[in-house]
Amino acid sequence: MAEFKYIVRMANTDIDGNRPLLYALQGIKGIGYRVAEGIVRELKMNPKEKIGNLSDEDIEKIRVIVEEKLEDLLPSWMRNHRKDYITGEDNHLLSTDLDLQKQDDINRLKRIRAYRGIRHERGLTVRGQRTRSNGRRGLAVGVSRKKSR
Repeated sequence: MAEFKYIVRMANTDIDGNRPLLYALQGIKGIGYRVAEGIVRELKMNPKEKIGNLSDEDIEKIRVIVEEKLEDLLPSWMRNHRKDYITGEDNHLLSTDLDLQKQDDINRLKRIRAYRGIRHERGLTVRGQRTRSNGRRGLAVGVSRKKSR
């Protein structure tokens, strides 16, 4: 049996080797439960097996699917960046690529002065939540009154 790996490196992310395969894959930003389940089913592996116990060949198979073939595995409705602004393609981004793309999208909204971009600039809620009573920052809660003598 191969020696136990305490840290597995995949998609620019360190994954804890003590976690089961299904949950370890969710440690990669951009991979949730359903995507991880699809990867495990595609490879026909035991989802409860600890990722640190897997052989180097198995880890390499997982790495190839996660980093290179994930878009072929997922249907277009399951991808996390659909209808790209420039290319119009449906992509599934991971880790730092996802963060950079999200920031680019927010900056584009700010640049074109869209309502959502303005809300982002001002630090207000973007998706229609109420702001009268919730979403407050700072220490002041309630009404402050003058002290009476």
